[in-house]
Amino acid sequence: MILHLCTLDKFIKPFYDFGEAHFEDFHRRHQFYVGVYANGKSDIYEAPCGENVFLVQEHQPTQRILWLMRHMNRADKIILHGLWDYQVLLLLTAQPWLLQKCYWTIWGGDLYVRHAKTKVGVSIWRQHVGEAIRRIVIRRLGHCVTYIKADYELARQWHGAKGQWHDCLIYPSNLYRELPTQNADHVGINILVGNSAYTSNDHKEVLDRLMPYAQENIKIYCPLSYGDEAYAREVSEYGKAMYGSKFVALLKYMPLDEYLQLLAKMDIAIFNHKRQQGMGNITTLLGTGKKVYLRQEVTPYFMFKNLGVQVLPVDEFDLERIAPDVSRLNSERIKQYFSSDRLATQWRQIVSSGISE
Repeated sequence: MILHLCTLDKFIKPFYDFGEAHFEDFHRRHQFYVGVYANGKSDIYEAPCGENVFLVQEHQPTQRILWLMRHMNRADKIILHGLWDYQVLLLLTAQPWLLQKCYWTIWGGDLYVRHAKTKVGVSIWRQHVGEAIRRIVIRRLGHCVTYIKADYELARQWHGAKGQWHDCLIYPSNLYRELPTQNADHVGINILVGNSAYTSNDHKEVLDRLMPYAQENIKIYCPLSYGDEAYAREVSEYGKAMYGSKFVALLKYMPLDEYLQLLAKMDIAIFNHKRQQGMGNITTLLGTGKKVYLRQEVTPYFMFKNLGVQVLPVDEFDLERIAPDVSRLNSERIKQYFSSDRLATQWRQIVSSGISE
């Protein structure tokens, strides 16, 4: 039995659907524990639904702990979809014999949290204690799952991870997909800035960098529908003050089809993240031939360079559209590497491989 431990997020339902489509014994072998917390996501993201899904609310601590203890010990493998749930981390710390059969899918934020600012409403003491527990768990995990090997190396360097690395694209959101061409035509240059309302996007730095082009025929789009609401308002006000009607703050969560229509209209995207983040957006844009800027020091920059995909440093920004030959080459390489068949094969290998390898 494969136990998936998740917190409700936009990746979980599509991953569950992908499993249903690609594994004949999915409902028999795979059990899903999905924690639903009072953070607004339960109103935005659809939860998976099936006989192999256990949804638990934040206000049910006794029920969830008993369920977790029973199923974690019965499972042949435990897939940790991010290291976010402190109750799960505490249970793993208290039951170290479980750690060798755990597979940590590295999301990014759970790796780089040591560099994050203290969240509003979370004490410094609580954050440091939580990070100490996370470090104890990471050092003893049997397996790490990511398609960005440099992130695995950072887990080794920062947290002392010793688990085996498994190359895997992890979620369908990271796969190549064709953007709709309907209504994609436009005049001028459309620029996407960031992917979320997290401070790690460094939106203001990008908006300042774009000021020399303020009089050009540009339009700037900022997705700010999830993350820190106060920061989203701050970025929205900052952008409108600088660019007026040329700045569009996307404050409401958009259905996927609608969001893909938006991406289809972009000419240039700037992801000024200081860490690995927004990979679904990046691969989708590169796969459809868009011009993408990243920080040179982040791990995805090196990954794309190694794949022969052109990504450009943020500090070398210009307003020119991507050359057609580069656009085609990027699209071909993303389509080949980030394929559904490859993801299915990778998960089959993880599920079928020996626990003690």
